Amino acid sequence: MSKVFVLGTNKQPLNPIHPGRARMLLSQGKAAIFRQYPFTLILKKEVLTPKIDPLRVKIDPGAKSTGLAIVNDSTGEVVWVAELQHRGFQIRDALTSRRQLRGSRRNRKTRYRKPRFLNRTRPKGWLPPSLNSRVANILTWVRRLSDLCQVTAISQELVRFDTQQIEDSEISGVGYQQGTLAGYEIREFLLEKWKRTCAYCGAKNSKLEIEHIKPRSKGGSNRVSNLCLACVPCNQKKGNQDIEDFLKGKPDLLKRILAQTKRPLADAAAVNATRWNLYENLKKTGLPVEVSTGGRTKYNRTIRCLDKTHYWDAACVGASTPEQLITSGVKPLLIAAKGHGTRQQCRTDKFGFPSRYCSRTKFHKGFQTGDIVKAVVTSGKKIGTYVGRVATRATGSFNISAKEGLVQGISHKYCKHIHKKDGYSYAQ
Repeated sequence: MSKVFVLGTNKQPLNPIHPGRARMLLSQGKAAIFRQYPFTLILKKEVLTPKIDPLRVKIDPGAKSTGLAIVNDSTGEVVWVAELQHRGFQIRDALTSRRQLRGSRRNRKTRYRKPRFLNRTRPKGWLPPSLNSRVANILTWVRRLSDLCQVTAISQELVRFDTQQIEDSEISGVGYQQGTLAGYEIREFLLEKWKRTCAYCGAKNSKLEIEHIKPRSKGGSNRVSNLCLACVPCNQKKGNQDIEDFLKGKPDLLKRILAQTKRPLADAAAVNATRWNLYENLKKTGLPVEVSTGGRTKYNRTIRCLDKTHYWDAACVGASTPEQLITSGVKPLLIAAKGHGTRQQCRTDKFGFPSRYCSRTKFHKGFQTGDIVKAVVTSGKKIGTYVGRVATRATGSFNISAKEGLVQGISHKYCKHIHKKDGYSYAQ
């Protein structure tokens, strides 16, 4: 089972404990709930502090989602895992919309102004807001986890080191292709590029093979731009035909595949642009930072027979991964970055014109938008129990984004705080 974080009376981090022991401490009145997400207890009385195990935070950064894991290197136990969903692309779209609206308004309302973009410089290490938010989300959770348990090291999936040359100083040429990680880097890249589906028939959840778009027998190369993924039947059916002959009766599919071969990976570009910035910021924590490659991560996960998920990828990052990972019963915490609201003074329609007023008051009836609440409705048409993020109104009639969907018109009288707003939503 996923462990429960425990703090001492002075908020010093102690060893995470089994959920059964956490329930016993709560029922006996020896501890209280410190925070709901991630679930943390705080002791009410001083206890003899046992030996605190050092733990490692492991990070698998991604453009849309990042995997987080806490692993005990000495025992191989996976203490806690989570999947953090970013909002970088939402920020990018919001900034694009704002730029368009401002440009349109300036053209309508103001005189001509000389462009100023040439006389502005950016500080060293600057990142666009959409990319910076990804780094900030990860750093926020590294700091939070460091406050809740004894973190002594960090592992990050980052760059490729020449580990084969470290083992064999005289290795060269074709020898690099025969190593332990042979094929892992290219295959992982292709899986991301082709969305883990067959390029020809779109088959999912089937065995996929690396396919040469232009056959090697007809002068095709091993460049990534000439590679795609195909299921076994499609690969055998195509054989050494040119793709134009193989897809002669499917011109739309042919056009899409050829376009996909030249299309850059937006997600990979986002990760590449932020990885060094994240690494430099992680070093500022003062903890030793281990870095590793995606190929090493996949190799570790494959030989341990774990599913392909962001949080298991995180648990397998780096050469420090224990030979035996204890993963039984571990459930991930699903975290989604939601931001801290907006400063818009009014809402607009799709054309950018004001449509309704936006209240500047944050708190209504003791709640604010983004709080996680539990509403037990005992009367009316919406009898039931709802748990989720709340959107407040001055009238006291709230909306709750529950697991079942959006529930509207819930009175504040039925709502009870579970977790105060912190810019994230949570699910198990």
